[in-house]
Amino acid sequence: MKKVALFAFNGEPMCFAHVLLNGIDLHENGYDVKIIIEGTATKQVKELADEKKPFANLYSKIRDLGLIDCVCKACAAKTGSLEAATQQALPICDEMTGHPSIRRYSERGYEVISF
Repeated sequence: MKKVALFAFNGEPMCFAHVLLNGIDLHENGYDVKIIIEGTATKQVKELADEKKPFANLYSKIRDLGLIDCVCKACAAKTGSLEAATQQALPICDEMTGHPSIRRYSERGYEVISF
């Protein structure tokens, strides 16, 4: 099985939507997909919890599918979305001075793609 780790850094909604779309597409086509939410993308954790927001349906789907592997603790704290991530029971990562490590995914055989 092909393994892909999608690192979402960009918090602009249309850019973040492409991470969600690609994650769903890869998953539905048999890939092992991990989505890691970093940088300003962490603000979308809070924003897209509101079902009235554009792309909230995609966000809900990736949550339901269990594709979110990690939300950056440092970035989520900076964007004010750490509490939302915790309330949504999303995994929080901080092994690299408060941030998730790309190395961890690479060492486990994941192709790393960043958005």
